[in-house]
Amino acid sequence: MNQMVTPKFGVGAPLRRKEDEPLVRGQGIYTADYQPDGCLHGVVVRSAMAHARIRVENAQDILAMDGVQLVLTGADVEGYTLPTMARLKQIDGTDHWLPPQPLLCPDEVRHVGDAIALIVADDINSARSAAEMLEVDYEPLDVVIDIEDALAPGAAKVWPEHGTNVAFVFGHGSEDKTEAAFAEADTTVSIEIVNNRIVANYMELRGCVAEYNSDTERYKLTLGTQGGHGMRDVICKVLGLEKDRIQVVTPEVGGGFGTKAFCYREYPLLMIASERLGKPVRWTGERMEHFVTDAHGRDNLSAAELALDKDSRILGLRVHVKAAMGAYLSQFAPFIPWVGTAMSSGLYDIPAVFAKTEGVYMHNVPTDAFRGAGRPEAAYLIERLMDKAGEETGLGPIEIRKRNFIKPEQLPYTTQTGRLYDTGDYGGHLDKAMQVADWAGFEARQAESAKSGKYRGIGLCSYIEACAFAGGEEATVELGKDGNLTLLIGTQTNGQGHATAYSQVVAEKFGVTIDEVEVIQGDTDRVANGGGTGGSRSIPLGLPSVRDASDTLVKKIKELAADRLEAGVEDLELDSGVVRVVGTDQQVTLAEIVAAGGETLSAREEVRQNEATYPNGTHICEVEIDPDTGDVALLNYVIVDDFGVTVNPILLEGQVIGGAANAVSQALCEYTVYDEDGQLLTASLLDYRLLRAADLPDIHFETRNVPSTTNAMGIKGAGEAGTIGGCAAVMNAVQKALKDGAGVTELIDMPATPLRVWEAIETAK
Repeated sequence: MNQMVTPKFGVGAPLRRKEDEPLVRGQGIYTADYQPDGCLHGVVVRSAMAHARIRVENAQDILAMDGVQLVLTGADVEGYTLPTMARLKQIDGTDHWLPPQPLLCPDEVRHVGDAIALIVADDINSARSAAEMLEVDYEPLDVVIDIEDALAPGAAKVWPEHGTNVAFVFGHGSEDKTEAAFAEADTTVSIEIVNNRIVANYMELRGCVAEYNSDTERYKLTLGTQGGHGMRDVICKVLGLEKDRIQVVTPEVGGGFGTKAFCYREYPLLMIASERLGKPVRWTGERMEHFVTDAHGRDNLSAAELALDKDSRILGLRVHVKAAMGAYLSQFAPFIPWVGTAMSSGLYDIPAVFAKTEGVYMHNVPTDAFRGAGRPEAAYLIERLMDKAGEETGLGPIEIRKRNFIKPEQLPYTTQTGRLYDTGDYGGHLDKAMQVADWAGFEARQAESAKSGKYRGIGLCSYIEACAFAGGEEATVELGKDGNLTLLIGTQTNGQGHATAYSQVVAEKFGVTIDEVEVIQGDTDRVANGGGTGGSRSIPLGLPSVRDASDTLVKKIKELAADRLEAGVEDLELDSGVVRVVGTDQQVTLAEIVAAGGETLSAREEVRQNEATYPNGTHICEVEIDPDTGDVALLNYVIVDDFGVTVNPILLEGQVIGGAANAVSQALCEYTVYDEDGQLLTASLLDYRLLRAADLPDIHFETRNVPSTTNAMGIKGAGEAGTIGGCAAVMNAVQKALKDGAGVTELIDMPATPLRVWEAIETAK
């Protein structure tokens, strides 16, 4: 089912990224590289306590210090708050409550890192010195930092005026129908599991530069983001501005992973400071700030239960997710567990589902979208539950899945949570992955490991995700006066290779190389509209519009050339920057066509789709555990995915392997730890371990594509898929190794650190 024949430049061609050469030469321009003349420097004073009443004692004294230009506290920006853009209906039909998130806390802080003051000075050292001298009086208040503790009677309330630490209660499916299914069950299987809180840790830390022009009364904000238009719109909401008063410019971005999609306090604060001072103001975050300010990911406590008939076919599924929200509701935070629980049933034909989600306030950093945004959590829960069902029914992990997969002939299939799966062959990619991983030969390899005193395990995850949600992405293709081709589009590359992928389509249509196409993103003045990048939307939604805009412009060019060459449009071809009458030497260059018209030629198109796309696939992981140390070594990793259509296999493989590494890191390493006072104990890369390249084996990746019927080009999307399939594959392998090798029957949660694994082995003894 893979594409066997690929064009030279177009869709399917394995072209290397054209973005890479300037980056590896050190010629990339990031936010921290941008320092306009006269730029001042800002530092944010952050809370040292998780919950306290506060009073700033000496702001005026700080303002009198050498080099200090401005001190802003909560009273100076009263009324400005960050909005929550996702507000959904609860089970009872009501809207959930929205807590205020002030730009600077006026009298109470609710997590370590909460913003108290902004200090702007002539240089960064003066700003830091002044920040250290600012005196903040703290009156400590009770702290709650654990999900279960926050929900317990008598728990300290993050928002006393709300009366509870329950932020919202959402539901999917039918509770009555599901209860009836469980009443008929011959067997039930249940699981309780933790999806650990993680920190994004992109390579480029957040930063921004704000510039106010008093003549035009406009702001320019330069920062790394995942979509300038969305950022502009949220900031306009914060500051009460019209959209035409803000220009957002995004240079190179050193990683986003969802976490750079949000409006953080520093952005509107610096705009306010720049207007008041009449000078540009810049802020660059530090790594420890990232740990205590930028939205965290995951952090779910989940329970799920399957109802099975006598043949081990699923009758019903109950899910209850308690999702940590932190101290505030971040920009899209309520949407994350909502969309996650909508994918609760995975790839399985389940006739009754009820999935309930409770958001929970606690005194720690807010959570929000992180790579996969709810779908990795859903896949992890159902796939670990399916492994347990295979064990308890005696069918094993393969047969229990195959018996309950949605079959190709059942597609399109509407799940009980309202998701419409269009195409796929779920058993097909499972079989292929098993073949490549030599699943049948595992027992022999396990015996060899046992001879060396090691425990060997193999595990899998067959996943599905929803991405490229309903909507579109406008694209404009321009032919300039010198014959140059430019694409303007409102997605935002964070390193995925957009310029290469988009250029492949334009180049194919115009008969040029990808290096002859300029791709413009990241400037809201130059690009009229844009949906940004997130949810694997850029290529599935952007590329059909790029294709259609290219086709429209080619048609215009041929019509102009036909008049000039006195030929029929159908007799013309575009190649290497010229329009030629086929089979003759009669031709006209693109530059000559534009010159004759006297202006740039352009075409703008937007292709929209009405439903999400649903990438799916199987990950198989094989591990070996050293019982003396608890160390888990990955020996083999196989991925077989269905992405509908492959645009560029090189870009695709990089995205998928990067996502899988992200998942392995969460499964084995990443561990966010707060103490009982709400202090983050893992607030640096000395204490918070990330996966290293040496920890990964060579990953086998291939596709077994079934084109989407939802998407105009058959593309399903891939940017988050590796993350979605990875965690359950790793942890199912670890669980099997521990059970077979040491008789461990208790469920082990992520992360499977050496200490946790060793303790599980010792406890089983």
